[in-house]
Amino acid sequence: MQTEHDVIVVGGSFAGLSAAMQLARARRRVLVVDAGLPRNRFAAHAHGFFGQDGKPPAEIIREAAAQLALYPTVQIVKGEAVAAERVADGFEVTLAGGRIESASRLILATGVRDELPAIPGLQARWGMTVVHCPYCHGYEVRDRRLGVLASHALSIHQALLVPEWGPTTYFTQDHFEPEAEQIAHLAARDVRIERSPVVELLGDAPHLDALRLADGRVISIDTLFVAPKTHMTSPLAEQLGCAFDDAPLGRIIRVDGFKRTTVDGVYAAGDATNAMTNATFASAAGAMAGVSAHQSLAMPAQVS
Repeated sequence: MQTEHDVIVVGGSFAGLSAAMQLARARRRVLVVDAGLPRNRFAAHAHGFFGQDGKPPAEIIREAAAQLALYPTVQIVKGEAVAAERVADGFEVTLAGGRIESASRLILATGVRDELPAIPGLQARWGMTVVHCPYCHGYEVRDRRLGVLASHALSIHQALLVPEWGPTTYFTQDHFEPEAEQIAHLAARDVRIERSPVVELLGDAPHLDALRLADGRVISIDTLFVAPKTHMTSPLAEQLGCAFDDAPLGRIIRVDGFKRTTVDGVYAAGDATNAMTNATFASAAGAMAGVSAHQSLAMPAQVS
């Protein structure tokens, strides 16, 4: 089979575009398939990303895609990749609608989706006054009344971190109770502990004024941090037989330091591969995946 592309990159956000840029500059034929639903689309601004601090994520992606499109060996297709399989000389990727594309190498930068706790008012504020990453959002909400909603055992770690930015209350949800040593650490950080579960968020969304607890009390909070469970947005890694690892918030694709999956010729990068996620990590992982995929094409005997 004569492959149409050297590499297909599935996903056109921070990781995918960073991967494609390395390949484009190596003059390889690259196809980027992007469904246009990045994980960070709910956030008004991206922060902590080198040279882009304060820009809307959608604007960063548009600018990066426009720069990438200037390279003559790159194609960018809007659409969803619904299936992938190994064929004689590489891989075939099927898009929604039936279009089939082929390549020698495949980079999965498909990301994850967030599953928030089922509490009224939470989803309407997601990415604005309900957030997940203190490094991404903490500075903008500094010195306000902050809360951490427990969603898993590591939420206590988040509750110990968030006081860097303001007075913090840790809501255990009557389930994620800190141990004695953790209680001492929280006290040393002046973290207040509330054990009655949060049952509703109050205020004119997306603004947040307070949280209603199961015992009827109302606690004033301006910004609520919560680490949601994550789920793969794409079935491709599973279809291809890639191995997965269990992370605190959900499964991630297993990769090595060069972003190689357990399937030869398939690379992965971004939030679907990393338990700790932000834009910088995603972009860096994408760049590594692009370089690794290129080197496997340029020096197949030396790169295993």
